[in-house]
Amino acid sequence: QVQLVESGGGLVQAGGSLRLSCAASGRAFISYRQGWFRQAPGKEREFVAAINWSGVSTNYADSVKGRFTISRDISKNTVYLQMNSLKPEDTAVYYCAGDLRGGIGLREVEYAFWGQGTQVTVSS
Repeated sequence: QVQLVESGGGLVQAGGSLRLSCAASGRAFISYRQGWFRQAPGKEREFVAAINWSGVSTNYADSVKGRFTISRDISKNTVYLQMNSLKPEDTAVYYCAGDLRGGIGLREVEYAFWGQGTQVTVSS
């Protein structure tokens, strides 16, 4: 069984920074495609950022472009989301997603494995 475990969420003031981590555990699992999604209260889950196996290719939602950075440490099987210049509208539960297929996934259906989510709250 593959598990994705997020960490690093919390409460931060507007303009601050947080770094989320997503570690894969369980049987030998190499996620070729990984991404971050978020769900704000009363809203549908939305795409935030994605990265391919090598880390060379990345993609971001327009709302976070220039402020968030996705990266991965292959040796640790961990993906990170560095979030800078946070805004109150970034408040949401952030979910890590992974899949064995290559390339980049921008939609939920392109991911087979999901973490339990971590809360990020940005105060004004």
